[in-house]
Amino acid sequence: MRIISGKFKSKRLQAPKKLPVRPTTDIAKEALFNILNNLYYFHEIAVLDLFSGTGNISYEFGSRGTEKITSVDENFGCIKYINQISDELELGITTVKSDVFKYLERTNTKFDVIFADPPYGFEDDLFEKIVELVFKNQLLDEGGVLIIEHSKFTKFNNPFISYEKKYGGSVFSFFENPETES
Repeated sequence: MRIISGKFKSKRLQAPKKLPVRPTTDIAKEALFNILNNLYYFHEIAVLDLFSGTGNISYEFGSRGTEKITSVDENFGCIKYINQISDELELGITTVKSDVFKYLERTNTKFDVIFADPPYGFEDDLFEKIVELVFKNQLLDEGGVLIIEHSKFTKFNNPFISYEKKYGGSVFSFFENPETES
């Protein structure tokens, strides 16, 4: 995996092979950040990276100047690796070893961008549960967005979905609160 842009542009990172992860591809990640670059000043936002795995998305935000990044994963090896890279690159990523659903139920922190990349084979009702918890617990700041990466076979029937972008077999679904859109 590599960091696409920012302070650490083109830096290659090699995660341990034993981690149970499927990182977002460089092509999909670049497309996602092209969209986000038009919506936010990265140094002004707070980001929550759910099912963070190797930390691929967190590093990209950090490289682009985001200072408030929280990465949540239940795998100790993933958290350990994110902490190692965050320390090496001085990104200051806050890691939380937790089940994502438990974290979403108990946190009261608001974020501008919440990104979720659940494991392959995730059930459709669990995708919907992420959306439900984010909006029920009002975890997005005004103008904030929840982005869920999923396969083209996952379909959402949700009033908060605003649009989808497809990149190969991956899809990014964007969810916003219509009452707080900027």
